[in-house]
Amino acid sequence: MASKVNCVKLGHEAEGLEKQPFKGEFGKRVFENVSAEAWRQWLEHSKMLINEYRLDLTSEQGQKVWMTECEKFFFGEGSSLPAEFVPGKEG
Repeated sequence: MASKVNCVKLGHEAEGLEKQPFKGEFGKRVFENVSAEAWRQWLEHSKMLINEYRLDLTSEQGQKVWMTECEKFFFGEGSSLPAEFVPGKEG
């Protein structure tokens, strides 16, 4: 069972992640400060970024963009939608 964290994204205590999402200091920072719910929100947001920016996460450049947006999403001004993004109709 994951521990509780004071989630920087949600602004309250919530269930934390089961493990670090990636290695290194940034992964540790996310693990200690981001809830599982906020991480799910990031994954949904990042799908849109990958599709809209056509990010190749196997490339160094694609990973750099993804990680930069991840840091902004949780610890910065927030990851914004691309200017040309038009949400699709649901259902």
